[in-house]
Amino acid sequence: MKIRQIRSATLVIEYGGVRFLVDPWLAPKDSMPAWPGCANDHLRQPTTPLPVPIDEILDVDAVIVTHVHTDHWDHTAAESIPADMPIFVQHAADKAFISQAGWIDLEDGAHFRYVDGKTFSDVRVLTGNPVFKGVKLKKVPGQHGSDEALGVAYDGLLEVCGVVFSHPSEKTLYLAGDTVWNEYVEANIRQYRPDVIVLNAGDAQIVGLGSIIMNSEDVCRVCEAAPDATIIASHLEAAHHALNTRAALRRHLAEAGLAGRVLIPMDGETCLV
Repeated sequence: MKIRQIRSATLVIEYGGVRFLVDPWLAPKDSMPAWPGCANDHLRQPTTPLPVPIDEILDVDAVIVTHVHTDHWDHTAAESIPADMPIFVQHAADKAFISQAGWIDLEDGAHFRYVDGKTFSDVRVLTGNPVFKGVKLKKVPGQHGSDEALGVAYDGLLEVCGVVFSHPSEKTLYLAGDTVWNEYVEANIRQYRPDVIVLNAGDAQIVGLGSIIMNSEDVCRVCEAAPDATIIASHLEAAHHALNTRAALRRHLAEAGLAGRVLIPMDGETCLV
């Protein structure tokens, strides 16, 4: 298994001989505005450039989009990904949206926009545990913030999912997606006993509502819940509202006696696990 950190939550995962591009956020540095009401909303984003050319990122067999927020699926992805690429999404609503090459245009008040004349011909829903070239993909739940945050801002936070990968020749991989630590994550770990867990650990925050993805304390909770798993921290240092940094996460883990438990790859770096 090879997991390459591209930028933010964007990964290239080579698993069972199949290459998956996860949550493609491919826009140039500083080309998008901030999300209003989120931390550091005076900044433009992505705050870092892509570490490798887009053509190299797109050298994959399929794409997985855990949800359609613009740091997981953007205009550049909709334009650049081949129209016949297999794309896996969480439910029928995201399938309809992505099939028409849609994206959320933050420059125009978060309205939906579409790439003129383009449709994706092979968008598949993860419900039903599809098998792609021998790799089984199991959609599992997560929650994009606390109960309070979803109660106030559900229309913006939307539904999200994680994915459990399995293959006869591979360790079980749990891609948690945009979720905080909660009963869903705890249950996923208990049920699937993953050997490798990828966490979105950037502590993205909505002002007044707190974290909407994992922070350093949540990462420690996952370490405790899965003491034998290899844990990889992703979704760091590219979105304006993601307040956790690699250095801060390392410090927190060291103070908690967990420094050796979590891999924190730099953009462009590959983890072999």
